Amino acid sequence: MSLIKNIAEEIKTAMKAKDKVRLESLRSIKSAIMLAQTEKGAGAELNEEEELKILTRLQKQRKDSLAIYEEQNREDLASEERAQLEVIEEFLPKALSPEELENYLTKLIAEVGAAGPQDMGKVMGRASKDLAGRADGKSISAKVKELLAN
Repeated sequence: MSLIKNIAEEIKTAMKAKDKVRLESLRSIKSAIMLAQTEKGAGAELNEEEELKILTRLQKQRKDSLAIYEEQNREDLASEERAQLEVIEEFLPKALSPEELENYLTKLIAEVGAAGPQDMGKVMGRASKDLAGRADGKSISAKVKELLAN
């Protein structure tokens, strides 16, 4: 089932359950997908990779907002962002643990023949593509720097 159809079904369920936060989160996902479809051209279907990018972008927006609200001690707004973030993350692939990320990057570094920090671009390009939705760019970058510095 495509993501947009899955979201539509979840919206119906959230409406019946009168779950306001979930409904709002699902509608924001649907809105972002529909906006992306209209940008590409009328009736264009998004592939899984494009849908994943949209969800990742929404996830990052919620995390950034959450950090700001927590910094300003606005727990009322932070709790709403946290709830929306949970809903968005339901549709993303399972995130890698730090150990899994390190194992993957170690193999990738050996595979591309990266010798030091100057080869970070080779590793990052491939890792970002392969790990889309499963690890954020910041954690990938930090771990690659750490592994290439040794």
